[in-house]
Amino acid sequence: MTTQWSVVLSAREEDAAQAGIALETLCQTYWYPLYAYVRRQGRSQADAQDLTQEFFARLLQKDSLLNVAREKGKFRTFLLVALNRFLTNDWVRSQAQKRGGGCVHLPLHVDNAETRYLTEPSARLTAEKLYERRWALTLLERVLERLRQEFAAGGKEILFEKLKGSLMAEKGEIPNRETAAALGMSEGAVKVAIHRLRRRFRKLFHDEVAHTVADPKDIAEEIQRLMEAFSD
Repeated sequence: MTTQWSVVLSAREEDAAQAGIALETLCQTYWYPLYAYVRRQGRSQADAQDLTQEFFARLLQKDSLLNVAREKGKFRTFLLVALNRFLTNDWVRSQAQKRGGGCVHLPLHVDNAETRYLTEPSARLTAEKLYERRWALTLLERVLERLRQEFAAGGKEILFEKLKGSLMAEKGEIPNRETAAALGMSEGAVKVAIHRLRRRFRKLFHDEVAHTVADPKDIAEEIQRLMEAFSD
């Protein structure tokens, strides 16, 4: 199974062009939780954008990956530890480089980053807690998109759009009768479809988390940790 760790480790090799592309995709996927972390630490919007861009640009350099070991565990933790090291290094402390100059930035979609950040929960969430919550939400978004694509491939995208709200709803909160009427299905058929959707969602979420840990034994613990990110 290809995991985030296997992508990172493969990207250290001299002939790892494809792994490098895959690593860049991972960076583009997970940049926002790190941006939110930097902002919650009190840095300005402009500085947070620059620091996040520069961090990922340097992460993509092979020499920065030489000492990365899969044994470090969770990809979520690896990125946060690496970011904190970056934030305390000489480049940040001295502000030696003029903003935007002297380096090639990874083309992250940061245009709406501040708009997203301003909708985050109040400052009662620490930077670490906000990072974990945004990481969990990023995984959920990836799973939902995979589900949508699967339904769309089967010509059932409308069904998915009608049922996706049931994934996070309590059993008694799901309007099965109204949904059945809107879809032209029996209420029993809707219940079966929701059961299958939830089962598939759990499987995909488990697989998504599995991609972020080095040891399969850590999957259950990581899922529990991510669910706890929504507790406050």
